[in-house]
Amino acid sequence: MSSDKKKVLAVGAHPDDVEIMCAGTLFLLRDLGYEIHVATMSLGDCGSMEHAAQEIRHIRRAEAEDACRVLGATYHYVGFNDFSIFNNDKTNRRTTALLRDIDPGMVFTHPPQDYMSDHEITSLLVRNACFYAPAPNYDTLSYSSTIRSSTIPCLFYTHPMEGIDQFGKPVAPQFYVDISSSMEKKLEMLAQHKSQRAWLRAHHGIDEYLESVRGWNAELAQKATAISGRPVEYAECFRQHRGHSFPGGSILPELLGRKVMPDPSY
Repeated sequence: MSSDKKKVLAVGAHPDDVEIMCAGTLFLLRDLGYEIHVATMSLGDCGSMEHAAQEIRHIRRAEAEDACRVLGATYHYVGFNDFSIFNNDKTNRRTTALLRDIDPGMVFTHPPQDYMSDHEITSLLVRNACFYAPAPNYDTLSYSSTIRSSTIPCLFYTHPMEGIDQFGKPVAPQFYVDISSSMEKKLEMLAQHKSQRAWLRAHHGIDEYLESVRGWNAELAQKATAISGRPVEYAECFRQHRGHSFPGGSILPELLGRKVMPDPSY
């Protein structure tokens, strides 16, 4: 069984997480010929002040599918609900089945420390699945159409919300990616999640959904500009999981060249 190294999987806890975290980088990889897959653990059933859970599930799934069409990506729903993403046997087998069915060469997901447990547990489940998927004796039951993945993929963690951990301490990026050329497409993808503007305004006290993301990526770009010595308008940043048996190479710098800027302080 050979892995198609031209496949990328990005996994978020909720619809719109992937768009906010790493869509600019996904567009860059798409333009290099990579097949892009986007998955969410839940359908955002608790993300509304006005719609019942089942109604907002339908709305947000449609928005997620519309967003993936902008990217030219395939959308996957893993099968869980908001605030019910836990590290247990069922979630590990289902997440591993996702990895096996796609067999990606690169995976992006939430950082291990973030502002809410849905994000943090998704990070752990994806990390586990990357490791478990190539082991043929790990049975994912009827969740998967194949018994194993070909290899452990390269795993990248996105930056936590506002760049801080759950104690408010800054999290240092390993490297920045210049997404200036794909920022407008990222925002077009994010704009498909129309239901989230009302939710964030009501629950978080945040308005200007798109402009707040633009401002965040511009803030990261200021740091990338200082590191690289050349102007960067918008940036995303990541850390690579380099634990035992995970790939240790630098595939993103090899693919994206000068668009990737390592942070020397990491």
